[in-house]
Amino acid sequence: MDKFIISIFSENKPGLLSRVVATFTKRYINILSLTTSKSSLKGVHKFTIVVEQTEPVIKKVVAQLEKHIEVFKAFYYKEKEVVSQEVALYKIPTESFMGGNTIERIIRKHNARILAIEPEYTVVEKTGHQNETEALLHELQKIGIFEFVRSGVVSITKDMEPLKKHLKNMGMTEEMFNEF
Repeated sequence: MDKFIISIFSENKPGLLSRVVATFTKRYINILSLTTSKSSLKGVHKFTIVVEQTEPVIKKVVAQLEKHIEVFKAFYYKEKEVVSQEVALYKIPTESFMGGNTIERIIRKHNARILAIEPEYTVVEKTGHQNETEALLHELQKIGIFEFVRSGVVSITKDMEPLKKHLKNMGMTEEMFNEF
């Protein structure tokens, strides 16, 4: 099985998220990551879903997703076809900074940054791929960690032509597209 990133462009309507998730659930496909947000297109919402599956099954899922009336278009991509990242936050004891510069070296080594320093805890942020955020988590667990949370994957396609072609088919001109 391969990892696929599915992008769904839709209206932002109540209930659509549960119907999208149900499309995967009916086929027993585990969702590894799911994010939703506004897109660069006015009035268009974007879902980014990461799954591991075979391409023939993904093609069927994407076709099924496009049957939802609120969905304008769905695309699927392999990892190499997108630029993607996720954000992770780590809450660590502030006192761990007091015993030398070990924690400081770990944060620098992983290109992370400190977001907040409180008397009891410090919040560290790491942006990167899952293996990078996991590597920092692994090192921080050795020292002590109060809390860890990671966002879902956000991605942008490398190839704009499929989206441009679809928008053109919807009657959108190149000038209208370039406004976004």
